[in-house]
Amino acid sequence: MSSTTSKKNPWGPHLWPPFTQIISASPPIRVLGGDGAILHLENSESLIDAISSWWVTLHGHAHPEIASAIYEQAKQLEQVIFANFVHPQAEKLATRLSALTGLERLFFSDNGSTAVEVALKIAYQFWANQGEPRQQIIAFEGAYHGDTFGAMAVGERNLFNEAFEGLLFPVSRLPWPHTWWDDQNVENKEQLVLQQLEKLLKTPTAAVILEPLIQGAGGMKIVRKEFLQSLENLVRKSGALLIADEVLTGFGRCGQVFAFQRAGITPDLISLSKGLTAGFLPMGVTMAKESIFETFIGEDPRVTLWHGHSFTANPLGCAAANASLDLLAKEPHLFEKFEERHRPHLEELSTHSKVSKPRLIGSIAAFDLAVNDQKGYLNHTGKVLQAKALEHGVFLRPLGQVVYLLPPLCLTDDQLEKCYFAIKKGLDCF
Repeated sequence: MSSTTSKKNPWGPHLWPPFTQIISASPPIRVLGGDGAILHLENSESLIDAISSWWVTLHGHAHPEIASAIYEQAKQLEQVIFANFVHPQAEKLATRLSALTGLERLFFSDNGSTAVEVALKIAYQFWANQGEPRQQIIAFEGAYHGDTFGAMAVGERNLFNEAFEGLLFPVSRLPWPHTWWDDQNVENKEQLVLQQLEKLLKTPTAAVILEPLIQGAGGMKIVRKEFLQSLENLVRKSGALLIADEVLTGFGRCGQVFAFQRAGITPDLISLSKGLTAGFLPMGVTMAKESIFETFIGEDPRVTLWHGHSFTANPLGCAAANASLDLLAKEPHLFEKFEERHRPHLEELSTHSKVSKPRLIGSIAAFDLAVNDQKGYLNHTGKVLQAKALEHGVFLRPLGQVVYLLPPLCLTDDQLEKCYFAIKKGLDCF
């Protein structure tokens, strides 16, 4: 037994947690239940889940309407192979998402990473099916699209995937011209990127992939809609496809149902997950234009999209997604007005000497801790602030020196105020 595994493991003898180095990790917090924005712990204490449990819990924990929809569906049909059968929940969800996105075709998968994989495969094969194979994929520095191989390839190359570098396909990469309040240089940054993009697009390009308006795991980095509109114009002139990874940004997170709508762009392919089922069940979706779908129809079996998952269009997941869409339609003010609720708190916080680059979009508020040491995911300052926030009943998970709030839409004003109070107390530690 190695010296590492012989040490006491707070996760026990069998569990292997994600994105966690056991030797340096804090003990896990045992949770017994949830209600709205609150997590109930085994010691009768509670925490505000200020990050929506990794950005998935859209309407709050244990929402009774979604739980009921899953229960009713489970009594009728829990699973069926989708390569041979169809069922009402899938048909309903496909019709609704098509109407909401403007893209006609829906392909089911299991999670955000696989939804991106499917989009990449569709984009690449779209050109091959037409006898015009295009090799180049363009992505952005700092991007995160998932942890499967294709998703890793188009994401930022860093310590998280460097062990697999030799297995990842080549990608042309551009800077992400992110901005913040009072950023005086944003237009210059954008123009430099657009100039580089125009040059790259002279090479036949299969697709450009991006996270519309905000890069999530890359540090909650926001770009302006004007930049994305100019980018789309260049992509259209080149004939390449535009992929929007809305795994984080979809379902109201950026102030409209989808971020691409707020940005004023029209992707050819859209990847969805996380808030799709409001955090109740794993599910991924890739939306595609009908004109793309049509290139996969023909007598030649080689034009077929040979891709699938065992739980494709799982009826329970579809039921959860439909119930979540019902709630979004019934209470749109919860996501449309969240930005206004954040603003006064973030404005006050932005005057603190340890706060830099404040930024805000929809339900997502973020800033950088002003630190002098190494920046990035491994910066320790976020963990210090996280520990202090826990003392005040708020769960945060900073991305290195990047602190953010991304709470469930049901968060009350009192709970939001408590989140900012906990952050202020944490800032006082530096």
